[in-house]
Amino acid sequence: MRVAEYMNRVHDHAVFPSVAALQAELEKLAATHPDLVRLRRIGASRLGDPLHAATVGDGAADAVVIAGPHPNEPVGALTALTLVKLLCEDPRLRAELGLRWHVVACADPDGARLNEGWYATPGDRRAYARHFYRPDLADQVEWTFPLTGEDYSFDRPLPETRALMRLMDDVRPSLVCSLHNGEYQGAFFYLNRHDTALARRLAELPGLEGLPPHHGEPELPGAEPIVPAVYLTPPGAQVGKAFGAGGSSADYAAAFGALHLVTEVPTWADERVADQSPSGRAYGQILAGGAAARRELIDTMRAGMRDVAADLSVRSPFRRSTENTLETFRKLGEMEEAVPDLDRPATVAEEFGNRQMLHLMRLRLLGTFLRMLDAEIAAGNLTPAIREQRRLLAERFETWYGQAEADSPGPPIELRRLVAVQLGAVLTAACHDPSSC
Repeated sequence: MRVAEYMNRVHDHAVFPSVAALQAELEKLAATHPDLVRLRRIGASRLGDPLHAATVGDGAADAVVIAGPHPNEPVGALTALTLVKLLCEDPRLRAELGLRWHVVACADPDGARLNEGWYATPGDRRAYARHFYRPDLADQVEWTFPLTGEDYSFDRPLPETRALMRLMDDVRPSLVCSLHNGEYQGAFFYLNRHDTALARRLAELPGLEGLPPHHGEPELPGAEPIVPAVYLTPPGAQVGKAFGAGGSSADYAAAFGALHLVTEVPTWADERVADQSPSGRAYGQILAGGAAARRELIDTMRAGMRDVAADLSVRSPFRRSTENTLETFRKLGEMEEAVPDLDRPATVAEEFGNRQMLHLMRLRLLGTFLRMLDAEIAAGNLTPAIREQRRLLAERFETWYGQAEADSPGPPIELRRLVAVQLGAVLTAACHDPSSC
């Protein structure tokens, strides 16, 4: 199979679909191809929204594709739709892969709806930050799978997570793909097997679409690279214990001996994420500068929360996200500062990645905090503290947004290219004969 040919067949997209539009598109596909596509309810979200899986094909083995496990990462929804359409249109592809596919196009509809304010303008960083929502790790579909161990256990899966567990229990997959996207980074992947040949094939895919590979700091400090831009999936117990969360879909997939793939693609492009030349600074200097800015962010957000905490009256997901994500960000910083070899020269990619992580967390956290205050104001709760913090933090947002824009000249990436890389990764992982990919 020529993966690149299927990547070239991906159509362009101007917007991300809403949850309702995505479901309508899946229902249309099922109605158009009743002999190939079966939609079935696998569970419900925390707010009672039905969760569906689209089953396509009749292969001897099963594959599960999970899109939208983080609600601010909607590229996977487009990839899921593209995959289902391709499987319907191309019997040769279905036969070549020999799999029965179970595609969950939106694993967190409640959270996705809280991001729909920026779905119509995918490349607008201001809109993204001001309409952003992402739950903390312990409230994420991807990070609440059960864990059982001697020194740490977790058994509080979310309803959405339980739905994915039931799906995997039912079909016992040989392949599980979790589709993710980020902001200013390169493209990268996680594999749950130290498969160098597969890792190399995956690492080649971003270049086919002109996307830079991620050669900066790993998303999780200390993540083990298999080849550049492809990492070994960290054990869920390691992440869960550090952040009070559960395992990932990779941990659950391991019970079936499944190959597990995570694809991560960026939203904006900047070649510095792949620049491995020396930055002229020591790695420890870069981390120290980032730590100081991180402390300023945490202090700013905590002070704002202290000033308004007694006045908050709206039961808002934005408050829980803000408070818990602050703690997660602090712990990530501690893990980063504990890495060895601080005296070595830092690369341009590492320096750029460190700054972009700061910009990212500033805008994410402050945008969510402002949404929390806006919910109070919309409910008529206009206490002096809420109004004053809304004014002060809006000014701070403009300052931090300006700094982020000045440091990030790269343009937004066409959605077609992001979908093509995710699709190519899924097909590459699914190949029966690696030499044919």
